[in-house]
Amino acid sequence: MPSKKLKIISWNVNGIRAAWKKGLKDWILKENMDILCLQETKAQVDQLTDDITKIDGYTSYFFSAEKKGYSGVAIYTKEKPINVVNGLGLPEFDIEGRVIEMEFENFVLYNGYFPNGGRGPERVQYKLDFYDALFKRTQELRKRRKILSLSVITIRRIRKSIWLARVRIQK
Repeated sequence: MPSKKLKIISWNVNGIRAAWKKGLKDWILKENMDILCLQETKAQVDQLTDDITKIDGYTSYFFSAEKKGYSGVAIYTKEKPINVVNGLGLPEFDIEGRVIEMEFENFVLYNGYFPNGGRGPERVQYKLDFYDALFKRTQELRKRRKILSLSVITIRRIRKSIWLARVRIQK
């Protein structure tokens, strides 16, 4: 079967309800993409109206943080997935609603909102552990499908971190 070209767009909306009020639905209909990945939705499904969750021609999937108003990802798709998985199967990460894995015939799509490590050493370690867990999962799936990751990855350059890295490299 020949591959079909897909129009896939990713966008950090910084709050889906606020983006909706600013015309997100009109933009979605105008762009007419096959798949739309949204990050930082900051809402749980029960807080959303049908207008947001049900757009003609699309099926929507949401994965929210347990904490209201925090992180969250969503996918709107015209293409029917073979399988959809919310999270990595690891409670320490899944409580923050950061990843939807969607398997299609020719590829696996990851829509992710990566943790920010800027709140101290514990969050830096959490972020690095998240990277490791996601990498391990994608390596397993890579054996049978191509991987497409559409994600927001926050990386801050801190002089102290750069200095520490240089010291370690020189030793």
